[in-house]
Amino acid sequence: MTARNRRVRALTLCALTSLALGATAGPAVSAPVPRSASSQGPAAGARLMERLDRGVVAVRSGEKEVLVSWRLLGLDPEGIGFDVERSTDGGPYRKLNRKVLTGGTNYVDATADLSRSNRYRVRPVVDRRTQPPSRPFTLSAGHATEPVVRVPLREGGRIKFVWVGDLDGDGAYDYVLDRQTAPQKLEAYRSDGTFLWELDLGPNSVQQNNIEGGSATVDVGHNDGVTVYDLDSDGRAEVAVRVANGVTFGDGTKHTETDDVRQSIAILDGRTGAPKATAPVPDDYVTDGPMYARFGVGHLDGRTPSLVAYMKNRIGNGDFNLMYTAWKFDGRSLTQQWKFLRGDQDLPDGHNTRIVDVDGDGRDEVGEIGFLLNGDGTLRYSLAPQGVIHGDRWFVADIDPGRKGLEGYGIQQDHPGGLLDYYYDAATGAIIWKHSSTEPGADAGRGMVADIDPRFPGMEVWSINGEVNYEQGRPTGLYNAATDQLAEPDTTKQPWPHMGVWWDGDPLRELFNADPFPDRRDARIEKWDPADPARPWALPRVVTTSEYGAVTALGNMVYPHLVGDILGDWREEVVLTSPENDELVIFTTDRPTGTRLYTLAHNPAYRNGLTLKGYLQSGNVDYFLGHGMTAPPRPNIRYAGPPRGE
Repeated sequence: MTARNRRVRALTLCALTSLALGATAGPAVSAPVPRSASSQGPAAGARLMERLDRGVVAVRSGEKEVLVSWRLLGLDPEGIGFDVERSTDGGPYRKLNRKVLTGGTNYVDATADLSRSNRYRVRPVVDRRTQPPSRPFTLSAGHATEPVVRVPLREGGRIKFVWVGDLDGDGAYDYVLDRQTAPQKLEAYRSDGTFLWELDLGPNSVQQNNIEGGSATVDVGHNDGVTVYDLDSDGRAEVAVRVANGVTFGDGTKHTETDDVRQSIAILDGRTGAPKATAPVPDDYVTDGPMYARFGVGHLDGRTPSLVAYMKNRIGNGDFNLMYTAWKFDGRSLTQQWKFLRGDQDLPDGHNTRIVDVDGDGRDEVGEIGFLLNGDGTLRYSLAPQGVIHGDRWFVADIDPGRKGLEGYGIQQDHPGGLLDYYYDAATGAIIWKHSSTEPGADAGRGMVADIDPRFPGMEVWSINGEVNYEQGRPTGLYNAATDQLAEPDTTKQPWPHMGVWWDGDPLRELFNADPFPDRRDARIEKWDPADPARPWALPRVVTTSEYGAVTALGNMVYPHLVGDILGDWREEVVLTSPENDELVIFTTDRPTGTRLYTLAHNPAYRNGLTLKGYLQSGNVDYFLGHGMTAPPRPNIRYAGPPRGE
């Protein structure tokens, strides 16, 4: 079987799997901001990133307790402290803490009258001088005890993806989401749920086949064609979307093409949905029809953001054309930086793109499961000569902190040689180890990377062989990546490989899971305990999301709409919706912690990951975040847009 035929067969199996799945406080770890040359300001050549506010959030964590949490920013000075202030029923603000808070950026308020409305804000303290306060967060009178923030939405159809970005320049993350109607829609909301605009993707989004759909269809299968980021670094995020004939923008203007096959990339004003710039999708493969897309953002030059587009269409009933392009938006025009065509090269792709600086030079590279492009669009390496073909999931992270640089981990679907998973040097592509099976039908359908076992250095990796359900999928073992040894000898007691969530306050990662069977999804956050391992369906639960009236993407997928650090301190939020799709149900931690880390959204690798969808998978920072970690270095960043008072 040729590489091309193996790739076609694997991608067809993935498409069928996608349709089936989409149907119907622990011990504190101190990680202070270290002193460095950048403590006095960003270094020359630093990358531009969002000028975020404190992201203050408060949840009722008990009968009498409120957990207040806020961001430590990437460029906060060493030694910064905070005061927490509360206003009750609109009265004067009063400081709650007796001493300046210099540990974890969270505080438990056990003195509030929770029958009344309470507003919380924080004041930074630098060199004993208090700074202007943050914007407040209001906890309503008689608020439910729940680890949830609720954001109202208009009534509408089912939602698959949610993106975040500061659309209006106030420092808070706003929301962009899809509506999986016919035709499809995009909607934008401010952080408080104020509706901003709607984009109608028009008649060419009605055909929603996940391989060969309409020319304007977004967010089906492993394709998205939308992302949100401040592409011109003016302090306000834009929305990038692949469009086609008949799309109506947020300001009511219509997009036209010469036919229903040709497509363009549009950059929209995040406040209005009006097009600020458009550019045609290169027509190298237009004879094979419209191209689906995955969009993401990276700093390919190490300083300013670029839009990266993975685009693909099918050649008859056979193989796929694959094109990568990178684009710059300067506030007025959208310009193509480079184009890469796979052609007949044996370059295996999968269902996720990773944009990350793999070699530590400050410039991002663009990766697929089986090859990596340099930031200038040239090929850096291919893993095909080492037997890699195709798989659903792969990751790049500092998996082994004892080894220089970043590592990659990937799984393989229906591999003819029995390869299940592999671990490699992300900068060079050199394979460190592989796991294979001699059983017929070797097929690692799911895999995951996270530090969940403190007994071993670095992160663990695990996967399953066979069907992506508990009964038929055979666990391949929970391995410590650095040592390539089983962390848990009983392979039936490995966790289900799905998604990670930093939630409870220790650096080990918790897990977001949903049952592989559609009729019993039962989404939850859970924790694997090496001292008391259990089978996947029996792991101890931290949160059961249905108890708070939340459903997963499209109402019944295994995926959330988003997992990311978008509120409060460095821990992650899980974004779900109400069954009526009229509310974002954002799960945010109710656990205090002494662990002090700058917001993950100011970490370059992590923020890039928030712009990417595909088959939704966990993101990672570019340093080791796990048990026994050392303090991460300050990110080499500078803030975009004009200075802003809190």
